[in-house]
Amino acid sequence: MNRIAAFVAGAIVVLMLLSSMLFIVDQRQFAVIYALGEIKEVITEPGLKFKAPPPVQNVVMLDRRVQTLDSPESRPIFTAEKKSLVIDWLIKWRVAEPRQFIRNSGADMRNVDNRLAPIVQAAFNEEVTKRTVIAVLSTEREKVMNDVRKRLADEAKQFGIEVVDVRIKRVDFASTITDSVYRRMESERKRVANETRSTGAAEGEKIRADADRQREVIVAEAYRDAQKIMGEGDAKASELYAEAFGRDPNFAQFYRQLTAYKASFKSKNDVMVVDPSSDFFKTLRGPGAAPAAPARK
Repeated sequence: MNRIAAFVAGAIVVLMLLSSMLFIVDQRQFAVIYALGEIKEVITEPGLKFKAPPPVQNVVMLDRRVQTLDSPESRPIFTAEKKSLVIDWLIKWRVAEPRQFIRNSGADMRNVDNRLAPIVQAAFNEEVTKRTVIAVLSTEREKVMNDVRKRLADEAKQFGIEVVDVRIKRVDFASTITDSVYRRMESERKRVANETRSTGAAEGEKIRADADRQREVIVAEAYRDAQKIMGEGDAKASELYAEAFGRDPNFAQFYRQLTAYKASFKSKNDVMVVDPSSDFFKTLRGPGAAPAAPARK
């Protein structure tokens, strides 16, 4: 039993020793082997690797993928025309020289972010102060990013990294300027709106005036045509009356008197003071009736 226990204990020790000597390097990582605090080897190829057991040798893994650094805070930057801009940026970087990276920043990626952020901000300050607001916003936006990337290329070497890309996420005016810009934009929009309303009102008046003029012309022409037709009708009627009355003068006189009675007595409230013996009532008295005696005074 003692031999079996010793054998099992020895096997366990051997397995523990072998496990401390074997390690796997992922394709997304660098493996840095230390020997008594000194960098002994940097392994870049993935696979199963060997090293001396600790504390003789230790291994540290570094991420070789592209990292992202966002601007930690938004600081105002003055342009060439003394306008204050706030720029949010980001950079993409990755470890290029593992030995230099560890010597400069250690194995913690956050150390690089803390040290690199002020350098990037300074590079943006230098590029933006040489340009106008319009250039930063549109015409030279791409050039600003490329120039910042070129400035960071030399700085990145001392960190053992490579700057892959530099991007501007947002450009805005400082809060004090933004309020004045918004007020100016609002007043400009109000001016345009008032101008549009005035133009619309003028066009409306013009259309209404033209419509009124056309209405007056149409009414006048209609009245003219109506009067013309009425005149032609009256002339035709007079012609017919004259022809009819010429055939029978007595009937014509009788018809005129009836027309006169109709016009005179068309309302029950009409009152007339006329001598009944006058010729006006001749037709009412009949053809054989004698004229009424005149009233005595």
